[in-house]
Amino acid sequence: MDGHPIEEPLVRALLRAQHPDLAGLPLQRVPGGWSNQVWRLGEQLAVRMPRTPDAPALLRKEWRWLPALTDRLPLLVPRPVRAGEPSERFPHPWTVVEWVPGEPLDRAPIDRPADAAARLAAFLRALHRPAPADAPANPLRGVDLAVVEGEFEERFRAIAPTGLATAEVRAAWEDALAAPAWAGPAVWLHGDLHPANAVTAGGTLAGVIDFGDLCAGDPATDLSAAWLLLPDGALADFLRGYPDTDPATLRRARGWALLRGLSLVDIGRAGERGLPGGKATWGPAGRAALRRVLATG
Repeated sequence: MDGHPIEEPLVRALLRAQHPDLAGLPLQRVPGGWSNQVWRLGEQLAVRMPRTPDAPALLRKEWRWLPALTDRLPLLVPRPVRAGEPSERFPHPWTVVEWVPGEPLDRAPIDRPADAAARLAAFLRALHRPAPADAPANPLRGVDLAVVEGEFEERFRAIAPTGLATAEVRAAWEDALAAPAWAGPAVWLHGDLHPANAVTAGGTLAGVIDFGDLCAGDPATDLSAAWLLLPDGALADFLRGYPDTDPATLRRARGWALLRGLSLVDIGRAGERGLPGGKATWGPAGRAALRRVLATG
């Protein structure tokens, strides 16, 4: 971003200048990431360095809102602990956060589905509380599905060569669009619960990362995680742990899961072809999510 390559000497120099007590800890680049490049710092911390134009604003939002939510969340999350200020070396904000141990779900799938379903339900119950009036909004999360219909059509066309752009997928999407809108209060949302933002350990869900899309809105956006993250057959266990979901919200949640599943497949195909921004491990997760959505119609 802005011609500033993010390499270890830069990260080390920033720590030395602004947080010298942390500068001597081991530093290791973490593969993956989207808006931010992540460096593990010692055993318990990580440095998040923005690398896309929107990333600085997302980091500021996390710094502002996430600490107030972390104490009530039953899964580990990357709570911000130190702020990095723009400087001559790096003209953008950056943060030091708590490290969430484990592996991303797209690389280490769940093999304790009932336990993972209960953990996901408990996490979303704790998170999905009414948000204050000044909570951040997101134009593409927590909104009416009609707002993102264009994105669905774009992704649907993009995956046509895979054979997954079926009449059944479109029918499920149309059913979600037709569901009554959310009439409750705007609740806190993670906003981007896909497999690369969920962390597993010991075969179950252990943490949730990347709160850059944190916002307030319709809980259906996050409830799509029941299809995106959990293995086949775990939906009933999830719903037992999140029991107050009405049928209309579940229909909208299936729509969000379809949209995210299509996106995962599309980004996975780009990764398989070695294209910029592609993530090869996302494709199988997307195909599995689409299959699960269609199986629960």
